[in-house]
Amino acid sequence: MTVQTLVGASIPGAPGRTVEVYDFQRPTTLGRDQMRTLTLAFDNFARQWGTQLTAMTHVLARADVESIEVERYGEFADGLPETTAMMLIGVEGMTSQAILQLAPEVALAWVGRMLGGNGVLVPPVRMFTAIEAAVIGRLTDYVIEDLTYSLGDQLSGYLTVAETQYNPQMAQAMRAGDFAIVVRFSVYVGDAVDEATLAFPIEALAPREARTDTAAGDHDRLIGALETAPVTIALQLEPAIVGPGDILGLSVGDLLRLPHPQYRPLNVTVDGVAVARAAVGTSGSRLACVIVNLEE
Repeated sequence: MTVQTLVGASIPGAPGRTVEVYDFQRPTTLGRDQMRTLTLAFDNFARQWGTQLTAMTHVLARADVESIEVERYGEFADGLPETTAMMLIGVEGMTSQAILQLAPEVALAWVGRMLGGNGVLVPPVRMFTAIEAAVIGRLTDYVIEDLTYSLGDQLSGYLTVAETQYNPQMAQAMRAGDFAIVVRFSVYVGDAVDEATLAFPIEALAPREARTDTAAGDHDRLIGALETAPVTIALQLEPAIVGPGDILGLSVGDLLRLPHPQYRPLNVTVDGVAVARAAVGTSGSRLACVIVNLEE
């Protein structure tokens, strides 16, 4: 099983230290501790799910977690087949929904076993009948029970079965730019092995207390890092705008008119941005400046 969140790389000449690569297109908004907690929770859910499938399909079954990733919902939906079975799961207090995704033929094979068949289907694959949808709804109910038990206080609200969709572009469980925690499973039922996916709105697996604490901690760490970051400070005159010909024609003794008035204090700049004005002075044997006003 892999947990894909951050990539660590060794720093040359600094044994024992690593640098974490941060992808602004796919930010990791879950802390390491919470990701570890979710990993244990989904492993526990996979074991319970396998037990439920064994009891319902009457053959030995198990589920293994393959990966846990943070993805944009749009990317997740675009990666699904054009036709697939998506059981939408409502989350209390949220407009976004979680998703249990299976290939339709996989779900129908499980239904066949649950109704006493051998689980072998003849193509073409079709949408569920009313009876099949009811059986799969029952299966989803068990999934919700196991998820609720396994995730515990990681869940921000109760889960309920909403509906089944077959087109990822029509499901609209979340907005395309929203981040989701996507858990991929390998599910073994009898001799068959198939893939299944759970996708949760990231807020659904980050209780309000945890989100508040994490946000406050991130803010404090950001302020602490900014306060110690090195910057370049300079004392400057207002710049003059000239053409390339003026620069190429310069010679010793030429005068350049600067737009900075003689009576006006100089600009104090940080990385080229004016933040204050100051008068020139000295401090011991070195030049210094005295701040006379700050820029908004």
